[in-house]
Parts: sequence; C-alpha cells; structure tokens
Amino acid sequence: MTAAAVGVCAFAGTTAPAPASTQPRQAQAAASGYLNLHQCVYYSPSATDHFTTVVPGSDGRFTTGTNVSTAADTQPSCGQGDGNYSLVPLLSGVKALNLTSGRYLNLHQCVYYSPSASNHFTTVVPGNDGRFTTGTNVSNTADTQVSCGSGDGNYSLVPLLSGVKALDLTSGRYANLHQCVYYSPSASNHFTTVVPGNDGRFTTGTNVSNTADTQASCGSGDGNYSLVPLLSGAKALSVS
Repeated sequence: MTAAAVGVCAFAGTTAPAPASTQPRQAQAAASGYLNLHQCVYYSPSATDHFTTVVPGSDGRFTTGTNVSTAADTQPSCGQGDGNYSLVPLLSGVKALNLTSGRYLNLHQCVYYSPSASNHFTTVVPGNDGRFTTGTNVSNTADTQVSCGSGDGNYSLVPLLSGVKALDLTSGRYANLHQCVYYSPSASNHFTTVVPGNDGRFTTGTNVSNTADTQASCGSGDGNYSLVPLLSGAKALSVS
C-alpha cells in the first residue's frame, strides 16, 4: 500500500601561475543514447489492488527492463506477475529519454487514489491511458512542479504523494533509481514511490552520484503503510 583552493602567492609582487584549463563539470555531456524507463503496473482483482515497479526488486516475477542503451525501447519489458497480481498493459509503458537532449532528468511521479476501492497506483511514465500521464523528461531546465494527468473521475491525483525530482546528469556517473513499495494490510493496498513527494515518511534516495547504489533508501512509512523490501529496489544506470 551530493574547490579547489587557489594558493595565495607567498611573495608580494610575484604572479601566481594560471590554473590549468579544465572543462566545467556542468558543461560535460551525459552519455549518448537513451535511458529507457520501463513502468510495469500490476493488479489483483481479488484484492482490488495495484502496484507499480520501475526497477527490479528482489521478486523477479515483477521485474522491469529499465536500462541505458543506444536503442530507444518502444515496448515495456515486465515480469509476468505471480498469478494473483497480473500485468495491466493499459497502465504500463516505456519512455525512451534521450540523454543528450539536456542536463536534467526530470522524474515526475503521479500517485492516484480511488476512495471507493481504497486503492492507490503510481505512474512515472505515460502508459496507454492518457488520463494518467506524467511529464517525465530530459531537459536543460530543472522542473519544480509535477505534471500529471487528471485521472478518470474514480482515481484522482494525490498531491501529497506525487512529486518531481530534477537529477543533474552531469553531477555523477550513475543515475541511481530507488523504488520504494509500501503496503497496508488493513486496506490490502500497495503504493510505490520513486522520487520524494510532499510526505517525507515515504521518501526515496533516487540520486545522481559517482557511486552505484545497490540498496534502496526509503522512508519508514506512516505506521499504516510499511515498506515491502521484497518489492523495493535500486538500480544504478550509467549516464556519463
């Protein structure tokens, strides 16, 4: 449910040598090719419950194909589910983000909720239902406001759990995507966060760094919704 100190000349009247010319880090380009972000949404009819994976967790039945490649993926690659939870093609999708088209990877996370079903689900890239689209992109502008579809009337956007994070692709070698899946036994309901929303209890560690993250960093939940380590995970994608 992440300066070089310029030495002062020791003797008055002498001139310090000019520093060696270096290319500013922010001007360096990210890797060529595409970050292919795969979104897999699963549903259990018996529990009236969705959940979303964007990177693989520890349960390979719900894996995803998120990768960096010279090719732009056009079809989502998803695990088959476990028999109870099955893939929902309408809400699943893939977005090929051209790494050379800007400095920032702007990850938009849109969390929707149906009060009648007591059910959340999350989108990070557009699926095949445009009512639940997202604004995830690569740009030279750092997005500060989340862009989401308006929902379908039954499922409405939850601003508290939705959010956007602008990742500076020039600030490190790896884009570390952290996926945190939470569950409420009382509501039989999962939901997923990939970037922090406005509720810090469900934050994530998604970042760009020179270190490849191997463990998901997630908020502890709110007491009702608790982290599901089996479905959570981190994936380090080389972007420079």
